[in-house]
Amino acid sequence: MLGCLLLPLAHGQAQNPLRRLLQSDSVLAPVLQEAAAHRVQILYTQIRRDSQGRPHFRSYGYRLRPREYFYPASTIKLPTAVLALEKLHALRLQVPGLSSESPLRIDSAARGQTRVVRDASSPTGRASVAHYVRKVLLVSDNDAFNRLYEFVGPAGLVAGLRRHGLRHTLVRHRLSVGDQDSTARQTNPLAFFADTSLTRPLYLQPAATYSGPWPRQARRGWGVGRAHLQGAVRVEAPLDFHPKNTTSLPDLQRTLRAVLFPETEPARRRFQLAPADYALLRDYLHRLPRESDAPRYPATEYPDNYAKFLLAGGPAGPLPPGVQIYNKIGQAYGFLIDNAYITDPAHGVEFLLSAVVYVNQDGVLTDDQYEYDTVGLPFLRRLGQRVYQHEVQRRK
Repeated sequence: MLGCLLLPLAHGQAQNPLRRLLQSDSVLAPVLQEAAAHRVQILYTQIRRDSQGRPHFRSYGYRLRPREYFYPASTIKLPTAVLALEKLHALRLQVPGLSSESPLRIDSAARGQTRVVRDASSPTGRASVAHYVRKVLLVSDNDAFNRLYEFVGPAGLVAGLRRHGLRHTLVRHRLSVGDQDSTARQTNPLAFFADTSLTRPLYLQPAATYSGPWPRQARRGWGVGRAHLQGAVRVEAPLDFHPKNTTSLPDLQRTLRAVLFPETEPARRRFQLAPADYALLRDYLHRLPRESDAPRYPATEYPDNYAKFLLAGGPAGPLPPGVQIYNKIGQAYGFLIDNAYITDPAHGVEFLLSAVVYVNQDGVLTDDQYEYDTVGLPFLRRLGQRVYQHEVQRRK
């Protein structure tokens, strides 16, 4: 292994630069004074290049608690996209002509499932795994994620996450469609084709039902808030997140690092992807929505910082000059998460930074009254700025 991830063992100020960076900052302090209530966790990884350009890593944590629950929201889409490409890569060895760009038709076979025959945002007018990956990474499209979930399937997701050592991560439902356990276990039949007219099938995948147990997750804090809404009815009890997706900051950062620096992963844990798959993921992890031709996203609706919380979150605006951010964000139920690799070659800066913060002053879930704009995004923006400034000044 050419590099290694050293998780923080010492939390003293002398050893951990995060402690010094976070002290006495007027934006960060109000949140950090109530860090437990805000469920703050931060994982910062410095990157040092040796004389041959090989990366080596050293990580530091602030209130890093892999077993404390936070809702991952859209951050869960990155490991799902990776496993979708990995599954397709394995199928390509058996099915000549199959690729991530192969036209895809999705049918329905159970309650709540929906079909996909056309995709107007695609240059071919048809869906494909690659096109769904682009939409997931560009603007965090929920339907695109759901289609990747249906392709990989719950059983494939459980096995794939365990195979790669992501044991704190569990993907067990679609997003924004009211998936319950019974519907989440059922996946649609689908077919890949050799032509856009969908007349020459390459691979057929039947409908499936996952009957196995969901892996148990030893967590604290599954109940979030003090009340929640069920429709128009207020329930005076925390919202139970046991049936929801879950992950940890170390798992999220390891996934991102394994995509960007696969050579630093042990061979048995490395994602089994083709070079073109890695290129697709890396390209769209940092590409801005306005830079995409298909799909097209107007800059007025999708500014450069649309899905860039660390260093750039907040009102619509550009990224800092010279900076590229490879990342996947999440936002739901009062949780804001960003999992990012930030680089500025002109200043010799590159680092990994992952963080979660919970903002819900009234303690009521599903009422859409969260302090994203006033507390959460300013916190993540300032956190990114502080670490970036430290990296500019740090002796490499």
